[in-house]
Amino acid sequence: MSGTAERVDGRRARGERRREEIIAATLRVVERDGVAGVTHRAVAREADVPASSAVYYFKTMDDLLVAALTAASDTYIDQLADLRSSQGEAVAGLARVIASAGGEGRARALAERELNLLAARRPALRPVARRWRDAVSEVAQGQGADDLTVRQFAATADGLCARILLGDEDLTEARITETLQHALRGD
Repeated sequence: MSGTAERVDGRRARGERRREEIIAATLRVVERDGVAGVTHRAVAREADVPASSAVYYFKTMDDLLVAALTAASDTYIDQLADLRSSQGEAVAGLARVIASAGGEGRARALAERELNLLAARRPALRPVARRWRDAVSEVAQGQGADDLTVRQFAATADGLCARILLGDEDLTEARITETLQHALRGD
């Protein structure tokens, strides 16, 4: 019986690795070609797996896109949580995450942004798209902000993310921190 359990666990582990490879490939396709370039076939080709594998693990395009957005969002949420705990300053940590989207993390941030915007048209993506905004809202709530200020802070962070992806040169980490702190004051 132990041999059977090991075979099943081995297959399960291989299946999970394949699923993760397909998700990573989806994000690479979005980074390179945008959401319009995502098809089961294109993702399978990028992952170097049979096209049937992409369909097996992700029956619909929404399933595939939700998994990709979840992976991208989890990365940013984890970064924010790590920076908040290690730096002790939540606003500066958020500013650091936003600023990273203007550098070497730009392609992934752009892919995540495009997937987030797609949520306006694809309801299946909406709960995942809200997760980042919820994490940003928690930063403001942790600073004792009232509901209106929390919404203002989240909107400011969202706007800063868009500006940095559009290539605004004046958005340094210090400037982002200053803008977020201003939003927290509510003035």
